[in-house]
Amino acid sequence: MLPAAVTVERPRNPEHGDYATNVALQVAKKAGLAPRDFAQELADALAAADGIASAEIAGPGFVNLRLAADAQGEQIRQVLTLGAAYGRGEALKGRKINLEFVSANPTGPVHLGGTRWAAVGDALGRVLQAQGAEVTREYYFNDAGAQIDRFVRSLIAAAKGEPAPEDGYAGAYITDIAAEVLRQEPSALSLPEAERHETFRRVGVELMFGEIKKSLHEFGTDFDVYFHEDSLHQSGAVEKAVEGLKENGSLYHADGAWWLRSTEFGDDKDRVVIKSDGAPAYIAGDIAYLQDKIGRGFDLCIYMLGADHHGYIARLKAAASAMGHDPAVVEVLIGQLVNLVSDGKPVRMSKRAGTVITMEDLVETVGVDAARYELTRYSVDSSIDIDLDLLRKSSDENPVYYVQYAHARLASLQRNAAELGLKYDNDADFGLLTLDREGDLIRTIGEFPTVVQRAAELREPHRVARYLESLAGAFHKFYAVAQVLPKGDEEATPLTYARLALCEAARQVFANGLALLGVSAPERM
Repeated sequence: MLPAAVTVERPRNPEHGDYATNVALQVAKKAGLAPRDFAQELADALAAADGIASAEIAGPGFVNLRLAADAQGEQIRQVLTLGAAYGRGEALKGRKINLEFVSANPTGPVHLGGTRWAAVGDALGRVLQAQGAEVTREYYFNDAGAQIDRFVRSLIAAAKGEPAPEDGYAGAYITDIAAEVLRQEPSALSLPEAERHETFRRVGVELMFGEIKKSLHEFGTDFDVYFHEDSLHQSGAVEKAVEGLKENGSLYHADGAWWLRSTEFGDDKDRVVIKSDGAPAYIAGDIAYLQDKIGRGFDLCIYMLGADHHGYIARLKAAASAMGHDPAVVEVLIGQLVNLVSDGKPVRMSKRAGTVITMEDLVETVGVDAARYELTRYSVDSSIDIDLDLLRKSSDENPVYYVQYAHARLASLQRNAAELGLKYDNDADFGLLTLDREGDLIRTIGEFPTVVQRAAELREPHRVARYLESLAGAFHKFYAVAQVLPKGDEEATPLTYARLALCEAARQVFANGLALLGVSAPERM
């Protein structure tokens, strides 16, 4: 009779109770009762249950619940018992997930779009792991294709002291890398053209990628696997994948080229896989790469791609289907643009790259914590404007400061308690926590595991950031009305220990939530 999921949520108006459910509206008809009659029977049964202070019906059949204060205290005990494990679950236990993100071309520093993925992707990986998934963070290293050729020609031009090619790359970083290539290979410019090109490619790409990895590491984002696109071509994986599709009839020959029957699998058009000149199109590498991932045992491959990659959703799912796999093995998240604003005006020029704002530019301006938090607190399908002036403020207007300050304040509270010889007690009398603000803080703490689970299921780590901001609000409101530590000659009371435990539980949840975002939880600010 009961639905697969029973909704119990906190009402917007706290006067309506601590929690509310509409289950009576969902099942009353099946029980042969009017919704309010069913709700009354449910309310009577709940009111008699341990831990429920009251249960009342409202409206057409809602049931509003109020918890007994001592029952809410069990939430505090759970947090203090589990510590850093509080908020973790097993909703994704057994899933083996490949999470590919950033994957910026090794032709320049990581730009703002890649920086957003570095923050969001790493946080998503942490959230998925917190729900029991086995996650491999992967960087697809695009070391094949036309963009590498343009990069190499730009390096050679810079080494010669010439302007960048019309379709090339410019900026101080190109000059720096070209100089380093010459330092490592002094005779590079005097080599025959093919050898010169290969030398600048080999050394230059390695130097650029080394810079990218260093920047990402300093940003707190590291990868388990760096996968080289070129290895797919060198190993014959592309050719093998193409032959497999020919054999199963998923490719057809027309106009001198080989086409994937992708429209049969939901794509808006068929895709060229092998061009008329015999060279593989870019999708050929994508197909081989997906096959490689599935071959490594991943049952879910998440791709985090930029705003100009919407077409990849259908084509990657079509590729999976063409190879005989469930298209659900592929998930594509599309991230929208990031803009920087300072003094009310857009910031466009990079100090080093010359054309686009880079990860280093953002970190140098606001720091790693502020950059990661701000980039993660929005849904990735929305464009964002980052106010650099706001992120430099030490005020409640700055979201990361607001959350980190709450943790620091709680840590300071525990230090002050220790100086008075006091420590929170897991076995305190939590029935003494009867203030509305105390109950609100306890219930907000109790929401954390559900928030983490939903963030993992929906691939939305911004839910954790927004939750932490609501937790900070609940804590500050509690602290404004509740005296925690004794003053002057006052003696500690049972209420003192109960409130100390509540504060430590809140501090632990702040620490756990910030850790999921890859943001520090400072003890002092």
